[in-house]
Amino acid sequence: MIDFACKKFDLDEVIKCVLGLTKSEFRLLKYLSENDSKFTTEELSKKLHLDKSTIQRSIKKLHEKELVSRSQINQSVGGYLFLYKIKDKENIRKTVTETLDNWTNTFKKKISVW
Repeated sequence: MIDFACKKFDLDEVIKCVLGLTKSEFRLLKYLSENDSKFTTEELSKKLHLDKSTIQRSIKKLHEKELVSRSQINQSVGGYLFLYKIKDKENIRKTVTETLDNWTNTFKKKISVW
């Protein structure tokens, strides 16, 4: 929790807002950030107790936002599996920090003419 004068902010909620994520997308991103392995959508579905379709939708959005990387493994019997991993935690931290700095600067400009 972050205490700001009259309100407390949950850090996870702030990060979720800054990155424009849904609850499922953030939950998935947080899990990947806490586990430095690569996972299939099926593994993520089991670990997070979410429907596979929810995981697939969420991981697609995270991949589009370049928050997770995807690698492909071709199977000997045909077909392939995608493995997902968080991209660069430091870069994500930097993005969140820069966005918050921009918000702060915008606030300072607005309050100066209030």
